Amino acid sequence: MDLKDFVEKVALSSLKDESYFIVDVIVKGVSGKTKILVLLDSDSGFNIDDCADLSRAISNEMEAEAIMDDPYILEVSSPGLDHPLKLKRQYQKNVGRELKLVLTDSSIVKGKLIEVCENTIKFEKEVKEKKKIGSELVEINFDTIEKANVLVSFK
Repeated sequence: MDLKDFVEKVALSSLKDESYFIVDVIVKGVSGKTKILVLLDSDSGFNIDDCADLSRAISNEMEAEAIMDDPYILEVSSPGLDHPLKLKRQYQKNVGRELKLVLTDSSIVKGKLIEVCENTIKFEKEVKEKKKIGSELVEINFDTIEKANVLVSFK
């Protein structure tokens, strides 16, 4: 089992309850050290203490199993707005918010996430008509979404 799989397994088994989930585990080298980034999310929100608890649980298990001989950096945080949506649960959390989608055909679509279905999302996409911006309700397959980011609105 590689480091990423080990950390993901420990993280999943250390979650407080079913409302928490792991979005991703990213392992990379930074300044001669291994950096392990665990992206935590929850259906109902979480705080820094939840991140600290998970970080301690992972770190303790890594030490107990002597996984790393060299120094490492372990960071547990929320995915934040700069990380694309990866899981269906993340889409469900963001119903009603504006998204920017990059589709597998390289087209870019902006609009509001209306509903999350089994294999698709219902999306109110922006349509530019002459000098006005209108909208059109479309259904987009998850398979055709290359990348999805939540857009920040300062309205």
